Amino acid sequence: MILWFTIVQVVVAAAAGLLCVVLGLAGRRPSDVSVGALVLVELLLIAQVVIAVVAPFAGNPPTGSVLEFWTYLVSAVLLPAAGVVWALLERSRWSTVILGVVALSIAVMVWRMQTIWTLGVG
Repeated sequence: MILWFTIVQVVVAAAAGLLCVVLGLAGRRPSDVSVGALVLVELLLIAQVVIAVVAPFAGNPPTGSVLEFWTYLVSAVLLPAAGVVWALLERSRWSTVILGVVALSIAVMVWRMQTIWTLGVG
């Protein structure tokens, strides 16, 4: 993984999460803003998948558990899609809060993936 890209992902996911939680608690239903924030997080995760595939061939192999890393990454990629589907099926203010919780969870998961990749803590 690339440290600066990880930091960008964590900041974007945390900002999207806080935005969605605030919008949801303010009574806003899922909208283009809240769903768009999760789409941005998803696009960054897809880029992370590409980076994770290419990095070992470029001389940046993981030092931790590869299985644990990929489990985190696949789970993180699936979470925004599940959250958006939930938000579109149940269009309430709590769906917007759920989008925020999903984004905040992804911020934590991405940082954990960085730790697994670089420090080898398993």
